[in-house]
Amino acid sequence: MSDIAVILPDGSELSVPADATVEDVAYEIGPGLGSDTIAGVVDGELVDKTAPVHDGARIEIVTDQSDEYLQVLRHSAAHVFAQALQRLYPDAKLAIGPPTEDGFYYDVAGVDLDESDFPAIEAEMRDIIEADYDIERRDVPREEALETFEDNPFKTDILHEEAAGDDPVSFYEQDDWRDLCRGPHVESTGEIGAVKLLNISSAYWRGDEENQQLTRVYGTAFETESELESFLEMREEAKERDHRKIAQEMDLFSIPTVTGPGLPLYHPPGKTVLSELEGYVNDLNDEAGYGEVETPHVFRTELWEQSGHYENYEDDMFLFDVNEEEYGLKPMNCPGHATIFDQGSWSYRDLPVRYAEHGKVYRKEQRGELSGLSRTWAFTIDDGHLFVEPDQIEAEVRNIMQMIEQVLETFDLDVTVDLATRPEKSVGSDEVWEQAESQLEAVLESSSLEWGLEPGDGAFYGPKIDFSFEDALGRSWDGPTVQLDFNMPERFDLTYTGEDNDDHRPVMIHRALYGSYERFFMVLIEHFAGRFPLWLAPEQVRILPISDDNLGYAHRIKNELGDFRVEVEDRDMTVGRKIRAAHDDRVPYMVIVGGDEEESGTISVRDRFENEADDVDPAAFREHLESERAEKRTEPDFIDAE
Repeated sequence: MSDIAVILPDGSELSVPADATVEDVAYEIGPGLGSDTIAGVVDGELVDKTAPVHDGARIEIVTDQSDEYLQVLRHSAAHVFAQALQRLYPDAKLAIGPPTEDGFYYDVAGVDLDESDFPAIEAEMRDIIEADYDIERRDVPREEALETFEDNPFKTDILHEEAAGDDPVSFYEQDDWRDLCRGPHVESTGEIGAVKLLNISSAYWRGDEENQQLTRVYGTAFETESELESFLEMREEAKERDHRKIAQEMDLFSIPTVTGPGLPLYHPPGKTVLSELEGYVNDLNDEAGYGEVETPHVFRTELWEQSGHYENYEDDMFLFDVNEEEYGLKPMNCPGHATIFDQGSWSYRDLPVRYAEHGKVYRKEQRGELSGLSRTWAFTIDDGHLFVEPDQIEAEVRNIMQMIEQVLETFDLDVTVDLATRPEKSVGSDEVWEQAESQLEAVLESSSLEWGLEPGDGAFYGPKIDFSFEDALGRSWDGPTVQLDFNMPERFDLTYTGEDNDDHRPVMIHRALYGSYERFFMVLIEHFAGRFPLWLAPEQVRILPISDDNLGYAHRIKNELGDFRVEVEDRDMTVGRKIRAAHDDRVPYMVIVGGDEEESGTISVRDRFENEADDVDPAAFREHLESERAEKRTEPDFIDAE
């Protein structure tokens, strides 16, 4: 049998037999690596070590030292949960149980569970782990699999949906229990050092509200108890920082049932923050030469057919008929911007053309996936679209990257950055793709950012640079993006007249500095735990009169602070209670005024770190506020902490 060549992480090629598996590749590299192999990553997909490889495949070997190992371990923990559940509740019907970023979940039916059942299930899970059962893969004929799960509608649905002729399907077995699964898994249940069930929610089979409702049990697993304890402590911190909890405390937004799911209402304090964020982007766009545009929320579906969104996003769009014509709420802003460009007649001298819009879009996410502002039906993108000549790509992307770096610096956010290159299914010539990828790489190389490569992970319409925010708890969230698009200009037949007087096709650049306002707002709420920088804070200063006799002076100080967001605390409370209330409300600065301050024409200033300064000139305090606001400092710093 002839050999094939696979590509290793360092870019080198390795010749292996045509019928080789991931494990065979590992042994070709070295016997030690072969014996340590747990799983593999083939062309970006995590697979069992027995998975075959193909000519040109990109291969990574997964051992217990790999980043992917925890994902494999948690997948096995999901099986341990399912086995324990069926030991205690034999009538439980299992649906699916994948690993997640923080652990795993399993969807089940036929059993009424709540969190009071967790201790008994966890005890059974620990027994299974201590028994150290081997986890073995078995490939069986599809008919045998259907017979095994004839009483489980979810497994049979999977088997029928994934019908592939006579191809066998895989089981994983541990002790006398088995589950239909592609894997991969660890070698034995004993490798799972620590487990914890976390919470319960509901879900619909296949995410379709027309299907049966299931119980979704979330859990997590680690190699050691100490790692689990650290995770649980972080989780408690995350609960305190939960943007939904803080939003209620600060009156930022609400998503009441009466308005519909995933449709947030922004209250005055929350809208204040959003307006400041929007103003910041407007300033960046003005400096970079963007023209502000506005597109409607709804278009005829003819537009979405032309852009290609109808065929790809129809199931996620809100569609309706008007006078026997079909319309749809926009899931993206880019077709509208392409249409605006198409209304003009452009010369190469006019390019680049840059459009910006704070564009509201709508996507019909499954209700089970909606969560606060992290995933909504209605959200706003700080969208920008540029129409450029191919040789302008590098300069324009460099300008966008500088804008993004300014945003990251302003909010003191860490990110991971990846260059995603051409996937197998794509549009555009090899020459254009190679030029575009090299231009994006050149921009990244010249930036101050560390970045990685995601081969084959680009969009079908062009390569892209993706940013993921890392918040104060180390969690990652989708953020800014820069995407090159050769598809939309083709679909809309966009042209400009070149120096040779012939028509040429522009390249379209998609960019967002935040991503979506909703998710970015969520990140900021949790990153700062509601303690927003002065320039964002809904209430920037609270004046606390010691007694009602000082209310007049308090209002004079408020007037002297000009256009800052200042409130006077006039409730009948002691000064101590007023201070605690302002601290709980996360106000950056408190100004305390009494008879002594009124007589001397001064104020006492206290920040939210409980640092204090007396005999402060109100004019000096205002100058400081103006400086702190203009510089967009992330923390109050009028008084240096000891």
